[in-house]
Amino acid sequence: MVLMAIGLIALIYGFSTDAHRAWPSLLFNNYFFIGIAVFGVFFVAKQYVSEAGWSIVLKRVPEAVMSALPVMSLIMLFIMFASIMHWNHIYHWLHEGIMDPASDHYDKIIAGKEAYLNGSFFIIRTIIYLLGWNYFAKKLRALSVLEDKVEGTAIHFKSVSTSAWFMVFFAVTSAMASWDWIMSIDPHWFSTIFGWYVFAEWGAIGFTTILLFTLYLKRQGYLEDVNENHIHDLGKWIFAMSLVWTYMWFSQFMLIWYANIGEEVVYFQTRIAEFKLLYFGMFIINFAFPMLILMSRDAKRNAGILVFVGLTILVGHWLDVYIMISAGALGANAKIGALEIGMALLMAGTFIFVVLRNLSKAPLTPVNHPFLDESNHHEI
Repeated sequence: MVLMAIGLIALIYGFSTDAHRAWPSLLFNNYFFIGIAVFGVFFVAKQYVSEAGWSIVLKRVPEAVMSALPVMSLIMLFIMFASIMHWNHIYHWLHEGIMDPASDHYDKIIAGKEAYLNGSFFIIRTIIYLLGWNYFAKKLRALSVLEDKVEGTAIHFKSVSTSAWFMVFFAVTSAMASWDWIMSIDPHWFSTIFGWYVFAEWGAIGFTTILLFTLYLKRQGYLEDVNENHIHDLGKWIFAMSLVWTYMWFSQFMLIWYANIGEEVVYFQTRIAEFKLLYFGMFIINFAFPMLILMSRDAKRNAGILVFVGLTILVGHWLDVYIMISAGALGANAKIGALEIGMALLMAGTFIFVVLRNLSKAPLTPVNHPFLDESNHHEI
């Protein structure tokens, strides 16, 4: 509640004194946490479609993480609606006259994308993404709770089927959402692996958040069946997704740098010219800490090390999302100050409050899941 109060003050102050800077700040902080929330749905669905048994004893943690999705979705929908109503100027392609050949603001490149980049289609796509993600999150949670009351495997197989449909929907919409909400901020630029890049980032911060909540609950005396083997597996996933993110970052940067095509390199020119230390420092944080510290088996079983690395990863990827959005929306005027940090505290406080509240609504260990015994005896 303290975090939320501090953040709310920063939000009010920011919009009353510098709304032009406040809107991108609200967007990138919300995008960061909506990514974690929707990854909670992906985590649960992935366990079902892969018939994985190791994670069942901690399944209620990602279910609680995805409970923050409705709140973050409403904020995201508000930001996008405000954009098409011209209450903010985050998206250059929404400016008046930008696609009108008779206007002084006409941009031929952006006009060529009008079939996709137009306000009506933009908000419709946003609504589809958010409604779909929330529907599957609510459905999987309801089936999980129902399974505690109904013996047998019927509910389990319904969850598998629901998860399979979600994976297909998520594969398309997660990429498209990254194009719409982030990549279109720099409308002249595009990357064919941007969707994968954002997914890898969601994976890194999603697994990290699930791990941190799991360690917190263990420390409070809950999740008694979660052992060091489960923690080790989460640590391995964080390590793996951090390497995937690093590969995507390097591949995107190296190929564009090597080709040296003007409309492609402009994205990196802006970020390196104005945020060089922050841009490459963020990369080192997100690559070096997981790579060097989490490589050993012992490190992935040490709660203190995992908390330190996990918090570092969250900060590092928060900086990455900040650079992706604010550098494009504000250019050289972007900076990290009390406004950006305050909004991060507001979003973090809201996210933590919703997740902890959801954790209290159902038993922390599923009762009738067919793989529960396998998870209880998980060992690696």
